[in-house]
Amino acid sequence: MTRPTFRTMIACGALLLTAGSGNAQLLPSLGGVPGQVAGGVLGAPGNMPVVAPVIDRLNDVGGMAVADTASLLDLRRARLQGLIHDHRRVLDSDRDGNPVRKGEVIAIDPLPDTIARARGAGFRVQRDEQIEGLQLRVVTFALPPGDDTREGLSQLRRIAPEGQFDYNHVFEPAGTALLGLGGSAAAASVPQSPAALGMIDGGVSAHPSLRNASIEQRGFAAQGARPSGHGTAIASLIVGSDGRFQGAARGVSLLVADVYGGDPTEGSAVAIARALGWLTARGVRVINVSLVGPTNPLLERAVAASRARGILIVAAVGNDGPAAPPSYPASYPGVVAVTGVDSRNRALPEAGKALHLDFAAPGAEMAAALPGSGYATVRGTSFAAPLVTARLIAAGGGASAIEALSREAVSGHGRVGRGIVCESCRVVPRTVGAKR
Repeated sequence: MTRPTFRTMIACGALLLTAGSGNAQLLPSLGGVPGQVAGGVLGAPGNMPVVAPVIDRLNDVGGMAVADTASLLDLRRARLQGLIHDHRRVLDSDRDGNPVRKGEVIAIDPLPDTIARARGAGFRVQRDEQIEGLQLRVVTFALPPGDDTREGLSQLRRIAPEGQFDYNHVFEPAGTALLGLGGSAAAASVPQSPAALGMIDGGVSAHPSLRNASIEQRGFAAQGARPSGHGTAIASLIVGSDGRFQGAARGVSLLVADVYGGDPTEGSAVAIARALGWLTARGVRVINVSLVGPTNPLLERAVAASRARGILIVAAVGNDGPAAPPSYPASYPGVVAVTGVDSRNRALPEAGKALHLDFAAPGAEMAAALPGSGYATVRGTSFAAPLVTARLIAAGGGASAIEALSREAVSGHGRVGRGIVCESCRVVPRTVGAKR
């Protein structure tokens, strides 16, 4: 087997993520959110190539060439560096190389004296907000002129050591972004009953499999809700229904919180906290989060507040390999951490890790919807998480649902947590003519 160079692997990743025609339309939004919006690829606006999590080679696993651990770490590092470099006007890095919103530092439930001292040191309050549904106050400070993000955070921690400050980290989809293809808008019905399921991701495009789905969308990025390949795929795996393509929880009302708005520099900790608050206030029972990033105190507090209200949060462990840093929110206590398996029930070797692992579900050799029309062959833990989410809602949500899934789970090969669920939920690509 010919082993391509690291440079070749990076080039392949860029080509995979070059946007196609950007005229996919969003499902008409409800609740006053802007409706039909031109959009393209989550992570690749316009025609800009972006390095994605690419699985390329080195160890053959069921005919799928998969990068070894060292190569996956190199790819992760290059991907994050490329994202920050390409958007250096709005992104910076923390000390571990994770992307953060440039020139911003967040404070969680700050005291009045803390805010006063920050202002006295030249920091400006950019936003002061209460997170809906979570009883969390977040103040976003703009840094004094000339400070970089890391210097600003260190300074705030010195002048107000009693405060809880951190970066506004940017989180990524836990799977390769999909190309945005053309398609006409499809009507989404107003939910007839309280939505049971929520997802935090990119926006969802119109698609034949979602024509009769009950979907409501709301944007939490500056651009509002916009379609994305990743969000469309995730939604289809949950509520899609189109001939041989059947989602795992079809017929259930779905609330979609778009934290990207089609912009890879969004997906911040603040946006995700807002999304969690909205879904919590709307009374959903289970929330799917197929996103990954580093630990962040605001996200941790938001997850804990949502969990305290009895909501199950399901999160993918990512695809940067077992040697990558632990992924969040999957690693937070009480979050249902999910990995993927192939068609032979073998754990995906590129799957990331969390501090705990709960379940596995199909995450390879399966189809999901493309924006507009058609299907793609997908691979990654992003696409396993919604199947676990669907099974949890079918079991009623709550702690009893986790126990029900534990009884349903079957053994697999490799690290699969309590076992594999939703085995029959995989839609074989050839049955729906999925693109490879």
